[in-house]
Amino acid sequence: MKPSTSKKNPFETLELLSERSGLALAEDLFSFSFVADKLKVLPYSFVKKHALIPLEEVEGILHIAVSDPYNLEAIEEIRYMTGSFVKEHLASLTHIEEAIAYCYGNHGEESSKVIQSLDAPKPNQVSLESEIEYDLLDGESDSVVVQVFNTVLIEAVSIEASDIHFEPVENGLIVRYRVDGVLQEKHTLSKDLLSPLTTRMKVLAQLDIAEHRLPQDGRIRLKMGGRDIDFRISVVPVVYGERIVLRILDKSQISLGLDRIGMGKETLQVMRSHIRKNQGILLVTGPTGSGKTTTLYSALSEIRSPEVNIMTIEDPVEFKLEGMAQIGVNPKIKLTFAAGLRHILRQDPDVVMIGEIRDRETAEIAIQASLTGHLVLTTLHTNDAPSAIARLIDMGVEPYLLSSSLIAVVAQRLVRCICSHCKTSYEPSPMELVDLKMKPTKSLRLYRGVGCSECLSTGYKGRYGIYELMNISKGLKEQILKSADANKIQKIAIEEGMKILRQEGMALALKGITTLEEVIRVTRALDEEVDTPSP
Repeated sequence: MKPSTSKKNPFETLELLSERSGLALAEDLFSFSFVADKLKVLPYSFVKKHALIPLEEVEGILHIAVSDPYNLEAIEEIRYMTGSFVKEHLASLTHIEEAIAYCYGNHGEESSKVIQSLDAPKPNQVSLESEIEYDLLDGESDSVVVQVFNTVLIEAVSIEASDIHFEPVENGLIVRYRVDGVLQEKHTLSKDLLSPLTTRMKVLAQLDIAEHRLPQDGRIRLKMGGRDIDFRISVVPVVYGERIVLRILDKSQISLGLDRIGMGKETLQVMRSHIRKNQGILLVTGPTGSGKTTTLYSALSEIRSPEVNIMTIEDPVEFKLEGMAQIGVNPKIKLTFAAGLRHILRQDPDVVMIGEIRDRETAEIAIQASLTGHLVLTTLHTNDAPSAIARLIDMGVEPYLLSSSLIAVVAQRLVRCICSHCKTSYEPSPMELVDLKMKPTKSLRLYRGVGCSECLSTGYKGRYGIYELMNISKGLKEQILKSADANKIQKIAIEEGMKILRQEGMALALKGITTLEEVIRVTRALDEEVDTPSP
């Protein structure tokens, strides 16, 4: 997938530099043949060092995009290496770094070919050097283990995977990627690679390489071109070795802002009004991987300012955000959510974000904070918004405290989007409509992806959020005091205008953003008794 080139050049500076140097501006680097076809005309270490990229060759003249027009030494080296005349073009450093990452990164089947071409390592090929930070695209290492590891990471980052699973089996090592929330098996490696790969990852994460009996957690920070990428690592001993999962945290891929995460116009308007209140609790619920943290970060990014003291306590801190103080939970030193929250409240915060409410103690402190003039944003693991009330009361929270502190509950899911490159329309079957409680109609046309190289033959590319926003109205407060029955709470909320998750998902399916199958998949766990409206 080509990186976005939506970032505009700082034209005031570039145009002035272009005028002074006499070089023409090159804006869309991906329109040139060498970049579009990922041709590696020059070594990666050279283009990275000098911040330039070959664009095309026309009539024996090699066209090069440079960020520094006065680096004449690099131009002379290119003439010597290629034997061609060189014509320079001026481009921004950001665009050149994006083009380098795209051109020199391995994609799709290329990674499989690279891995298959490598022989199993010999014992003396295993590198134990602690390289805490290095560039993945710098493929000059002679170590087979390093080359395999780098190739897997580059491929995973390139296809925008969220996790990499290294799973030891009896006869080898299976590598799977989680892409758009679904695991896909990509490679089967030699069993001989299991031990050295595990050692490699432990060294980078500064874990104990001699410990094979206990689980370990850590973090790896690497570079890919001009991008800083963090990997959270979890090592767990299993029958055939140690199973390792890497969670990819790529700051360049996160887009913060409530208007960028798929919220509908009405939901967005209500949500923005809630996060600007002076006190109360706003709960975001959903299973692991449903985007709850991104929603909270997006909310905080909209209200942060020099006048607002925002503090967070998370497990762990996934992304470092400017303008707020972030604390990471550390059970080893007894820094729990509850303990950290007590100290946060002594720091005079206006807004507090709690990564997750896991127990009664944390819930009660959060409620007390909201009642004493703080806005509290937090998450909870429940299937839908009404179930959050019952879950908190089951933890031991008093109903009267909950009804007076809670302002809204947001349940959310992520549905996969139909790939725009292989999108096609079709007429749904009666059984599909029955599953969604829709009345059959001959005029109804829906969409799905047939599969192509852009979407790895899945028919889906990217994800979109669906949201269920339940405002805690006077009627719901009275019901909470009477009973925390989730069905009764849901019934009242729907009567007051709440749209359930499946309704939101169906609206996206009717617009051609996602598919019926995807809506059913992500909402299957919900026992929804209301009818889905027909189109």
